[in-house]
Amino acid sequence: QVQLVESGGGLVQAGGSLRLSCVFSGRTFSSVTMGWFRQGPGKEREFVATINWSGGRTDYADSVKGRFTISRDNAKNTVYLQMNSLKPEDTAVYYCAADRSIWREGRSVNDYDYWGQGTQVTVSS
Repeated sequence: QVQLVESGGGLVQAGGSLRLSCVFSGRTFSSVTMGWFRQGPGKEREFVATINWSGGRTDYADSVKGRFTISRDNAKNTVYLQMNSLKPEDTAVYYCAADRSIWREGRSVNDYDYWGQGTQVTVSS
């Protein structure tokens, strides 16, 4: 049974930083592409970042490029999202997700097979 458990969310002032973590279990971690998505109040879930199985390829939404960094540690079955220069518009529930296809780094929610429960990030102005 695959499980993804996020942590690291919280309340931070604009300009601050947070690091989210997501621990993956139930399948070989290096066999999945990992992604981060977010869903703000009254909004649809949107793509934030993705990383391939080895960590050698990443992709970011334009809104976070240059501020957020996705990384993974396959020895720890964990994917991270380092978020710097946070803005109030980054406020959302952040979800990690896993895609069984290692041949793509998708941006659509439909590309991912497994999801975590989400962690709240609130950025105050």
